[in-house]
Parts: sequence; structure tokens; C-alpha cells
Amino acid sequence: MQPQGLSINLATIREQCGFAQAVDICLQHGITAIAPWRDQVAAIGLNEAANIVHSNGLRLTGLCRGGFFPAASIDDRQKALDDNRRAIDEAATLGADCLVLVVGGLPGGSRNLDEARKMVADGISAVLPHARQANVPLAIEPLHPMYAADRSCVNTLGQALDICEVVGEGAGVAVDAYHVWWDPDLAQQVARAGQMNAILAHHICDWLVPTAHMLTDRGMMGDGVIDLPGLRRMIEAAGFHGAQEVEIFSDNWWARPAQEVIATCVGRYQACC
Repeated sequence: MQPQGLSINLATIREQCGFAQAVDICLQHGITAIAPWRDQVAAIGLNEAANIVHSNGLRLTGLCRGGFFPAASIDDRQKALDDNRRAIDEAATLGADCLVLVVGGLPGGSRNLDEARKMVADGISAVLPHARQANVPLAIEPLHPMYAADRSCVNTLGQALDICEVVGEGAGVAVDAYHVWWDPDLAQQVARAGQMNAILAHHICDWLVPTAHMLTDRGMMGDGVIDLPGLRRMIEAAGFHGAQEVEIFSDNWWARPAQEVIATCVGRYQACC
């Protein structure tokens, strides 16, 4: 039986195989929705990746990633804007549903989170006209607060939605279970996102207890403490009925055969999500 409503973020098997092989394995398991990373696309070439996507009728639930807007110098902030415009063009060529933004943390030498968040809003505003013209929505992905300094100064769904309200049409959010499950305001903010029609992506994995590494010890669905069915109900009640995208950064799962990993994703999606 084909796993309807399941997408695989290709980071889940990034250590085992490249873009083409990852697509083949997904197709073998009946999965026709994926979310690649830009380095995976670059390794095979944008045109070849697009050919694989379109010839197999694949849906891209997102392209990872744009963002990283804050920087200590004007030149570096401009480089970030230029790179985000390139990422938008890549997402358009691939036909991705959205470009996922990991917005960036504190600029070097800074302790000012408010200023970093202002740089994020300013950066998104600067590239939004290009995104609108390319018909590529920008999905702000709030990250767990443990990443506030280096990866994302936007740490709650509420903060991400505040930015969406400021920058306007063309920006939305990616709701990643790993990053938002802990938030006491989650239900209220998911409902708010639904009212704004701002949910662009729904990412799933699990939070292990204990967690051995803040980046590379995400859990397979069902192995941790996140109420994934509850989050799914919440998101669907808010009006989002798109695919659930499995995104697992895990030294444990990267050490296993890709076929085993994807088969497990399918089984756990059907049983636990």
C-alpha cells in the first residue's frame, strides 16, 4: 500500500546516498513526495535534478534551505540576500512547494537577539519580491531555542508568524515537530497560522530522552516523547492537509542502510503519525 501523505526530506538518508539513488529508493516504497537540500541538488546539477523530479512526477514539499540573514557587515548581509535569490530560483526550477528558511542566529560578536531578528525580517522583506515573482513561498522554520545563537534566532511559531505579518504575502511557516513540540503556546499559534493561511510545511521526527546530540540525534517517529498524532490533528484543524515530511538528522539512522531507513519511515508513519 502506498504511503499517502508521506514525504521524505532527503537529509534523512543523506549520508548513504546521493539525490538520484535517494529518489529511486523513495519510489520503490511508493513515495512520490520529497524535500531535497541544495547541496544534494548541486552535487548532481540543478538541471539533472529537475529532470529527475519532473520525469518521475515527484512533488517537492520544500527545498532546504535559504535564510542565514544576520551578519556583522553590510557586505555579508548582501551576500546572504544574493544566495537567497539563487535558492528561490532553484526552488522555482524544481517546482518546490516552498523554500524553507533557517533564518540564522547572532552575527559574530553580537549578543543582541532583537537586532538579529530585525535583520531576519529585513532580509526576508528584501527577497520577497523575487520570491513572489518566481511563485515560491518562503517558509520560515522556527528552531528550538538551543539553536538561537548559531542557527536561528526565531525560536517559536509565534515569532515566525509575527515576521509573516510584518513582511506580508508570500511568507509562511514550516512547522517542525522537533522544534515546536515543547511550546506552551503551540495550539494557539497553530490556530493563528491557520487563520493566516500560513502553514506551508509540516515536518516530523521524534525527540529522544535522553538526547545525545543537539543536532544529530533526532528520533524516528514513535521512539520519543512527541505527541505526533496530536500535532497532526492540530495542524489539520488549522486547515493544512499537505504531506507530513520526515526529516531526521541522526548518526544512528545514517549508519543504517537507506532501504531500511525508508522502510522504517513508512512503517512508523502509518503506525505512529
